[in-house]
Amino acid sequence: MAKNKTTQTENSVTDFINTVDDEVKRNDSFELIKIIEQQTGFEPKMWGPGIIGFGNYHYKYDSGHEGDAPLAAFSPRKDAISLYLSTSFKNKEELLLKFGKYKAGKGCVYIKKLSDINIEILKEMIISSVKQIQKLYPSI
Repeated sequence: MAKNKTTQTENSVTDFINTVDDEVKRNDSFELIKIIEQQTGFEPKMWGPGIIGFGNYHYKYDSGHEGDAPLAAFSPRKDAISLYLSTSFKNKEELLLKFGKYKAGKGCVYIKKLSDINIEILKEMIISSVKQIQKLYPSI
C-alpha cells in the first residue's frame, strides 16, 4: 500500500511562512495561524513541506487505505491560499454564499487574500469542518 506523502514534520512553521515571497500572502498566513489556532485550540505544525496543519486525526477508508491528517490546514501556494477543510460539513453551501471571493476544488477552498473574505464566516466554517471530521473519525 502506498505511503502518505503528507505527514507531520518538526519543521518550523515561521521559517516556512517567511519563505513566502508575496508580502500580503505572508502576512495573511500569520493571521490565518491566529484564526485557526483560536478556532481549533491546536498549535500549527508543518505537514509535508508546504501545509500548515492544526490538530490531527486518523482515518481509515473502506478500501483499507489509512493515515493521519490535520483537522484543519492551509497552504500559501503561489496562485492562492489553499484552505483544507472537510469536503462536507453543516451549512457548507450556505456559509460559502456569505464567504466572499473564493474558488472551490474537491477538498479545498482557494482564496487570494484575507481581505476578500468574511473572517467570521471562515471561523464558522473551521468549527463546522472540525466537528464533522471528529464525528466521522472519532478518537480511539
